[in-house]
Amino acid sequence: MLKKRDDFEDILEERRNCSDLRYALKCYTPVVYKGLTPCKAGVLKNMVLQSDQLHYVINQVSKETGKAPEDVQEEASAILEEMAHRMQLSTVRFFAFTLCKVFKTLFRSICVNEEGIQRLQQAIQEHPVVLLPSHRSYMDFLLMSYILFTYDLALPVIAAGMDFMGMKIVGEMLRMSGAFFIRRSFGGDKLYWAVFSEYVKTILKNGLAPVEFFLEGTRSRTAKSLTPKLGLLNIVMDPFLKGEVFDINVVPVSISYERILEETLYARELLGVPKPKESTSGLFKARRVLSEDYGSIHVYFGQPVSVRSLAEGRVNRCQFNLTPRHIPKRPSDDVHSFVNAAAYRLVRAQEENMVLKPWVLLASLLLQNHHQDLDQDRLTEEALWLRDVCRQYGAFLHWPDHVPPSEVVSSSLDLHRGLVRISEGRVPAGPSGPGVHPGAGPEEQLLNQAVVVLSCASYRNQALHVFLRPALLASAMHIATSSNKQEVFNSFSFLRNMFSNEFILCPGATMQDFEEACFLLVKTGVLQITEQEVLSTHRGHRTLAFLTRMMDPFLQGYQVICMFLCEEASEALTEKTFIPAVRGFMVKQLLSGRLRYTEVLSSDLQKNALAALLRLGAVLKTKGADQTTLKVNRVMVNSLEDTLGKKPLQHLWFEFSS
Repeated sequence: MLKKRDDFEDILEERRNCSDLRYALKCYTPVVYKGLTPCKAGVLKNMVLQSDQLHYVINQVSKETGKAPEDVQEEASAILEEMAHRMQLSTVRFFAFTLCKVFKTLFRSICVNEEGIQRLQQAIQEHPVVLLPSHRSYMDFLLMSYILFTYDLALPVIAAGMDFMGMKIVGEMLRMSGAFFIRRSFGGDKLYWAVFSEYVKTILKNGLAPVEFFLEGTRSRTAKSLTPKLGLLNIVMDPFLKGEVFDINVVPVSISYERILEETLYARELLGVPKPKESTSGLFKARRVLSEDYGSIHVYFGQPVSVRSLAEGRVNRCQFNLTPRHIPKRPSDDVHSFVNAAAYRLVRAQEENMVLKPWVLLASLLLQNHHQDLDQDRLTEEALWLRDVCRQYGAFLHWPDHVPPSEVVSSSLDLHRGLVRISEGRVPAGPSGPGVHPGAGPEEQLLNQAVVVLSCASYRNQALHVFLRPALLASAMHIATSSNKQEVFNSFSFLRNMFSNEFILCPGATMQDFEEACFLLVKTGVLQITEQEVLSTHRGHRTLAFLTRMMDPFLQGYQVICMFLCEEASEALTEKTFIPAVRGFMVKQLLSGRLRYTEVLSSDLQKNALAALLRLGAVLKTKGADQTTLKVNRVMVNSLEDTLGKKPLQHLWFEFSS
């Protein structure tokens, strides 16, 4: 059965008809946890600096370094001063006014599920709240605060990278709107970690404000969900595990963009172009985006997840009674396992509530047919077929049924005309964005094409969570040596393990994923499964063709990386030189026609493949005098290459017309 989801309302509609100044200056009295009065920034800092845990760590650092405790206390105070937010309502109102103008210019609508807002309002009053938005754009945290201000909800304190603090004026304004700034990595800095964790836990334990951070740690340049980072999640769950609060509500939030502001920037980053440094001047230079149309945004506030319910039967909290609460302790294996499982569950919840727009389906089809011209009528027909498949798989699809399908497709193509162009009712073969210059040299033209392909792939990737498990099963059927069910399951298990750095696949859930894939493909008439065999039906060929094509760029990417490691990897290969070396190898393969997919040039795919090979033991890190090198187990890598390419999928594709 299709999952019942909330309806949306467009919060920009009222803004287009009412005064923005009146909106920004409205009476703002948000409900707070148990009716507490929010404390001032100075009071919060004193609470952190006087905490038992921080005093314990200060004394430890003092003994280890030989510094006087007072000096270490001063260091802790300086760290906190650099880190802490200073909420000022006047700055919040300025941002509210400015963002109204910007959002109305950029977006057609910002749609929010009101029922989710009501659930959040209730949750904030009952327990400390942690907000976990998906992270696909710089806009995410601004959008979250804007929505909460609109609905008179308590503004969150937001974990932000130090990059933003370097932005003159803007950095301080973000701080005064709830941002607190943390370093990207702390290394072994015990004092910094103690100040940071105590700051977050003090806000949470006292219910001073909702805490907001991105579970994936950084923006996804590919629009795929990233493997969750556990550091901050460990910190926010700690007060519950130690019995300092009765419960904590964690709220996954899914933010879906019809068109992402940074699409070309992300594609260039994936091809090795350095990310521009955040700066105020850069922000003003980016004003030209205000002349563009970025379609609609859907923001879905998911069901609040009780940490108490998650932990029931998973964690024995009695272990925390064995040592005083203020003594920092590394999480035990069962706590680590619990937090890891919770993190994957929360990312899956984000994925399930992502709203897919028609362009996501069109991008998927165009990428699979980019070597041939497509008639727009045929593209519309294929899109309708894929729309129905998506709905059967339970996707959260926003397809306006009251609009003729041809208009839906035309509108989507027009919105993304920077990536694809229509000529006389046909979509020409190959990428056709403005970055593709016919007069350029072969390598430059290839890289220009790759920018467009990777931009399109970022939209296709938004639907991967819907098709991933059936696609792994479809690919496993081709790799397996027979239709024997156990043989197919073994191939499925191999692919799932190989790609566990590439996609969100919950650890230890191989059988559940296999059964889910079987269920969906049997339900839709694609497969017949007996106790012994997995067989495709005649009417299932079209779906299997689509699913295998969706996985093929990843299979071919991993296969060619294995080929590079066996044929060209030098003894001096390091993690730092791996990406440029493998990219150069792939460019040669693409230009010679031996490699089909320019998607394989993505540094994200290359890093994930290396991580998988390191995890599987096919590549080892060896420490030398000057640097760490990568040692390739050529026998194992060769075996993986053979398995991935046992039956090249392009030879097994079925035509859509079959």
